[in-house]
Order: sequence, then C-alpha cells, then structure tokens
Amino acid sequence: MTIAIIIFIILLISLGFFYYKNKKTQACFENICFDLELATTTDELKTGLMYRKNLEENKGMLFIFNTEGYHSFWMKNTLIPLDIIWINNEDKVVYVAENAQPCENDSCQSIKPSEKAKYVLEITGGLSSKFNITVGDKVKLKY
Repeated sequence: MTIAIIIFIILLISLGFFYYKNKKTQACFENICFDLELATTTDELKTGLMYRKNLEENKGMLFIFNTEGYHSFWMKNTLIPLDIIWINNEDKVVYVAENAQPCENDSCQSIKPSEKAKYVLEITGGLSSKFNITVGDKVKLKY
C-alpha cells in the first residue's frame, strides 16, 4: 500500500512539472502574441536581455515588479535594438520607448516612463510600430 501511494505522489509531481514546463507564457495584443521569458528575481531584473545577439520576432522578455512604479531601463551591454513597453496593474500600455539603441560605453542614458507600471515588456526594436502597439492598448498577460 505504501509503495502505491509513493508512486501516486511521484506521478502527480511529474504531471505538475510537465504542465508547468509546457504552460505558455505570453503577452498578447490585438494583432500579435509574444512568447515570453520572465524576469522576476533581482539578477534577472538587472540582466534582462543583455548580451543577446538576437531576439526572434515572436519572442520577448517580461519584467515583473513587486509594485507599480517609474521603473527606468537602460541599454548597457545590450547588443540589439529593443522596443520597451511599460504596462500598468490594469494591463494597459502606459509608455513605449521605440527602437532603444544599444549602449556601447559606460555612461548609458536611462529610459524613464512617464507613468507608473508594474510590468515592462522588451521586444525586438521596431515591432511596436509594425504591430501598432501604442499607449492605451490592452495586453493580455499569461504567466
């Protein structure tokens, strides 16, 4: 009886892990969905997409902060242009920095939103214009 319970528990854990690994993490706008990597830990929030040589058009990184705030970003050690999209607690776009360019020196300028945000989405530079992602748009976040 004990072995059967242990096997059952292992099976449940395995199924839960399979579900978690295959769960889609996405940000969806009216015209497009982006598959996401999440940045939630202090190290992930600091590093983001630094040192990446490319980012597929349907991919992005979602930064999740504990509270809404004026979270500034910079492009130090970032090798590709990015669109940076700030999203508030109500899943509404509140600020967009289009085609932020890589910074190759030590004094990189910060990009600051004009509104508070809880999330920041980074996608390939130029896509917010291509897909008409603008301030006021609603985004459906799945994570």
